Amino acid sequence: MTISKKRLAEIASIRDEDIDYSDIPELDDNFWANAKLKMPENKSRITVRIDSDVLTWLKSQGAGYQTRMNAILRTYMEAQESSSS
Repeated sequence: MTISKKRLAEIASIRDEDIDYSDIPELDDNFWANAKLKMPENKSRITVRIDSDVLTWLKSQGAGYQTRMNAILRTYMEAQESSSS
């Protein structure tokens, strides 16, 4: 995801006390006691042929279409694994 220098400057100019954090839950000791580090899995570079309309749709959803494609495939894989158990 890219962000313009102008937008970065606008964000940087916001004072901390003007940021509304009311909808963000506080991360208390209980949260951190149950937190687990999840490292990203290794990725393999491949070449794959995708129908043009499928690729267009994935790209139309915004930045990160390859990550989204991986998430879709992972969800399908996990569903298949759990249904065969």
